[in-house]
Amino acid sequence: MGPDLEQWRESGHFVAFGAHRIFCLDSAPGERLRPTLLLIHGFPTASWDFAKLWPNLTAEFRVLAADMLGFGFSSKPRHHAYSIDEQADLFERILAAKCVDRYHLLAHDYGDTVAQELLARDNARPTRTIETACFLNGGLFPETHRPRVIQKLLRSPLGPLVSRLVNRRNFARSMTALFGPTRPPTKDELDAFWTLLTAERGHRLAHELIHYMTERVRNRQRWVDALSDARCPLALINGSADPVSGAHMVARYRELVGTGYIAELPGVGHYPQVEAPAVVLEHYQRFRAQFAHPNEVP
Repeated sequence: MGPDLEQWRESGHFVAFGAHRIFCLDSAPGERLRPTLLLIHGFPTASWDFAKLWPNLTAEFRVLAADMLGFGFSSKPRHHAYSIDEQADLFERILAAKCVDRYHLLAHDYGDTVAQELLARDNARPTRTIETACFLNGGLFPETHRPRVIQKLLRSPLGPLVSRLVNRRNFARSMTALFGPTRPPTKDELDAFWTLLTAERGHRLAHELIHYMTERVRNRQRWVDALSDARCPLALINGSADPVSGAHMVARYRELVGTGYIAELPGVGHYPQVEAPAVVLEHYQRFRAQFAHPNEVP
């Protein structure tokens, strides 16, 4: 078991990003001997999604995590032009401030897209900085993403109204529908997700954050090329029962990328790191053992 939400918050700190405050965790500030692992969370939750993996990951890595702008305990400015590009800037700023020049990536959902942008930038550099990248369930390809009704409504002209109608009950129903049939979210997990969403009234921003779906279509070639052209080992660990990015997304990944470590988790839904953390950890460690060379310099 990882830290609960209160322990998670007490373990973190805030860094400046322009006029905003970003909530971060750093398991070993200044550590130079162990490799660094950057965690990137999804929509609409926050970095606490990785809490169950945290104790094991921090035993091997210096682990960095942050609530992206508009999420969790970080600032949630109103009428802001949220973008994947800006979120990637945020992580590059954090990495630079912490003097990290080589790192591993573990991303989920919306965070997958941010990781794709970071990979695209890294592919364009003469020397790579990303050593490995592992993706959990997410919309790697817009043509395989199956948005929920609530997501479609948030993208529509009704988006601002829909955001105002979000409450604890319909949020819990939407989240539960994303989990696998044998392991629905617990009441404590739903309470924590709701706390993260509603901090600074963030549940009223969903229609502004949802524009990442449009960005995925507009930047499809860049972000798919980021995978196919990647110079580092890739892994995909995916809950097959996910109605949004499940087995059908993995099939497309095999068609377009096909290389690297691929693990399909039967009966697991959209949040494998919450639903089946031990299985995710086992596959991540297998990937690391098979492909990762943390001290390799190209």
